[in-house]
Amino acid sequence: MKFFKYMSTISLAVAALMATTSCSDDELGDTIFPDTTTELDPNSYTYKFDKWLKQEYLDVYNLDFRYKMQDVGTDMNYNLVPAELTKAEDLALLTKYLWFDVYTKVAGSEFLKMYGPRIIHLIGSPAYNPQSGTMVLGLAEGGIKVSLFRVNELDNTNFDVMNEYYFKTMHHEFAHILHQTKTIPTEFRAISNGRYDDNNWQDQWEPRMNSLGMVTNYASSQMREDFAEVIANYITKTDAQWAYMLKMAARGWESESSEEDTSSKYYCWYYFEDNDAKNNKSYAEDSQVKEIKSSTGEVTYQLIDSHTGSVVKDSLGNPVEVYAVVDKDGVDGVAIINQKVSICRNWFKDEWGLDLDALREEVQTRQLNYNMEELRKQISDIQ
Repeated sequence: MKFFKYMSTISLAVAALMATTSCSDDELGDTIFPDTTTELDPNSYTYKFDKWLKQEYLDVYNLDFRYKMQDVGTDMNYNLVPAELTKAEDLALLTKYLWFDVYTKVAGSEFLKMYGPRIIHLIGSPAYNPQSGTMVLGLAEGGIKVSLFRVNELDNTNFDVMNEYYFKTMHHEFAHILHQTKTIPTEFRAISNGRYDDNNWQDQWEPRMNSLGMVTNYASSQMREDFAEVIANYITKTDAQWAYMLKMAARGWESESSEEDTSSKYYCWYYFEDNDAKNNKSYAEDSQVKEIKSSTGEVTYQLIDSHTGSVVKDSLGNPVEVYAVVDKDGVDGVAIINQKVSICRNWFKDEWGLDLDALREEVQTRQLNYNMEELRKQISDIQ
């Protein structure tokens, strides 16, 4: 359990736009950047990268991709470090491949020119908040700028981790930019009203939040974060990951406190009788339980020793009987999550003329079929 709670404090503390920020109705001109341009120095060791960024981002999308950290563009309350050059190059390539190229293919070449951010700012380290035990992974500021943190820990061989810390963040932040332009549907606002907690979301156990209709524990912090999380997770989670999340949403949970830790603990899945435990009950996770199906379809469960892999037996030599926790929270988590996805799907279609499922399919295809060495040639082959 502690592993889940620890992970929940760092998994996706993505800070959103402050509620006081408003979007201007004024149309942007050809560029928001000064007319004067700085000539690139062919002798600079960053020349090829700088030229590629100009060709692929600035010239095409009017976007300034900043990989050299700017103090004036960061929160001085955090101790931050710049992004390493090779990490910045890889993330810039993957950002284009998995975000910009996706929207260009599905929505057309003008969509991100019109609605995309004007600045992407890379920062090498995460922004830790020691008071809450969370870290900021991304910021969307005024519909203009997206900041991405933790760049120096990029591992392009581990896509699940990259999805968690970077690409889900990108789609999350872009969802904020979009809903700052066209408001979140009223029906979405009402679904989980009263279940959000902006102060303690990081302490919540994610399977329990799934059971309450939240795709992540961070989604339980605020309605607008819930909206962005539904979009980002639906786009980036694999079929297996999405199915697992819905499996958690369908399960029951119970809470207890122990003498060692009096804070509230939430458990899901299974329980079994334990004479040494408080209230004669202990809990088990998926990895500790073996499911047995009879010829008639009846399902029973057995407790498995995590060290030996053998079935745990009681004092009489019989397998310990395990029971599934009954879902008694009064919330159909699966139905609520599916309802939220449906609202987001309709919002993309009605407000933006976009197919959310087509975006997801394109992202799923690309994130499982990319060659980092081939992508890097885009920069190395620059003349």
